[in-house]
Amino acid sequence: MAEELLLKNDAKISTHLTKSLLAVAILASFGSSMLYGFNLAVVNSPAQYIKDFYNETLEESYGWTVDEELLTVLYSLTVSIFAIGGMTGALLVGRLVTKFGRKGTLVRTTVLVFIGGALMGFSRACRMPAMVIIGRFITGVHSGISLSVVPMYLGEIAPKSLRGFLGLVPSIHICLGVFIAQVLGLKELLGKEEHWPLLMSLVVFPTMVQLMLLPWFPESPRYLLIEKGNIHATIAALKRYRFKGNIQEEIEEMQEEQRSLSTIQTISVCGLLTDRCVRWQVITIVVVNIGMQLSGIDAIWFYTNDIFKNAGIPEPYIQYTTVATGAIEVISGMLGCFTIERLGRRPLMIGGFLFMGLCCAGITVSVLFQEQLSFMRYISVGCVVGIIAGFCIGPAGVPFLITAELFKQSHRPAAYTVAGCLNWLSNFTIGFIFPFLEITMGPYCYLIFCAICLGVAVYTIFIIPETRNKTFVEISQMFAAKNNILEEELTSNGHLKMSMMNGYGTTGRHGKNKEDTHLSSSF
Repeated sequence: MAEELLLKNDAKISTHLTKSLLAVAILASFGSSMLYGFNLAVVNSPAQYIKDFYNETLEESYGWTVDEELLTVLYSLTVSIFAIGGMTGALLVGRLVTKFGRKGTLVRTTVLVFIGGALMGFSRACRMPAMVIIGRFITGVHSGISLSVVPMYLGEIAPKSLRGFLGLVPSIHICLGVFIAQVLGLKELLGKEEHWPLLMSLVVFPTMVQLMLLPWFPESPRYLLIEKGNIHATIAALKRYRFKGNIQEEIEEMQEEQRSLSTIQTISVCGLLTDRCVRWQVITIVVVNIGMQLSGIDAIWFYTNDIFKNAGIPEPYIQYTTVATGAIEVISGMLGCFTIERLGRRPLMIGGFLFMGLCCAGITVSVLFQEQLSFMRYISVGCVVGIIAGFCIGPAGVPFLITAELFKQSHRPAAYTVAGCLNWLSNFTIGFIFPFLEITMGPYCYLIFCAICLGVAVYTIFIIPETRNKTFVEISQMFAAKNNILEEELTSNGHLKMSMMNGYGTTGRHGKNKEDTHLSSSF
């Protein structure tokens, strides 16, 4: 039966974007990645209302008189606890995707959004500030899981010629989530004091759509074949995602990757960090994921209104200026998505970080001289917009994409765990210390972000190769010289004895039925 399914697909390998591929990319991103962007920006508009709520309830319950400094600490905790939840979720990624699969993990973790959304939605009615903080933490756990699982899932179901395009679909939805939060936070909509709990709980609606529709799509073919050894489910998934084309050629490529693995078991984080075959890949994901968050983008997202206020924008117009930056984010994200397969990963990363570094320096200069030169306030706003545009074009999505591309199947979950933890730890650091950093250093704090952006750009120029249109095995071989690994060693240390596995990497089954034997020998 499996052989017949393969022989029906005797055309050239499919590289076209099918409806199923596009639909699952949008659906997975809509109910997961978009929530990350929404939660980043949703606390910006009702910031004063949340502080007032904390002040009122603490005085009612405990008789405390809360000063402005303590309110700033509590609000910073509300902002940054989301990142603590995200880091917790990132630590769970490896175990979850190995046990439940990529799609299965996305479906099962939707329950976290419903719990977190309910806590935040009823916090004001219950007069409990802790419900806001706990709700933010729980939604952060969901975002920490999905932020790694969505690009992993899309990277594994995409043909190599579309991996970049599909890999940046989540980043578009992150920008879209930020934009939606900014629009709904307008005073004309949900930006009123009585509506902020509703605004923060709206995350449940995209998740509900995802929960209803995503289970109807297949699991990752690479997960089914390499980790589960289910050839029939793999063929069915590829037929669904490719529609036309030679899926046998893709199965051969997956088999080649499986043979190059030192083990078909998922590598632990410790195993990843001590494996010299992936030393420079690990260093690369450390640099790009820390650089992505310490570039200053989270400071911009979390405290956009305050930045514009300090730049001299009149208060009634700040919310509209913020919404305009959100629209630019979406446009920039789409620009990166539709050009990545033409330009490659490196140009988007290098150009994005260099432009962000230039704009960070521009903010420092413009804020320093805006009292003497009134037009400098507009340059300051332009630099904020430039940082956001430069980030969304490349650095917003490429780090997640190349984390999937730089590692083979056995190392990928651990790589996403490491990348996710570093990403969220950096996110928390910026979210918590930026208000105090701004008070201490003033506009000079943006020079720190400038140096980080320039450093990541230089690292990308000299270290990271172009991965466009390359298989996972080819990318590993590109790093072999940097890791001082002979190509023969890279590919031969994973050859498991065929008496212990069939042609698709299933261990533990010493006997083969006739169908499996025929398929293995045909490859």
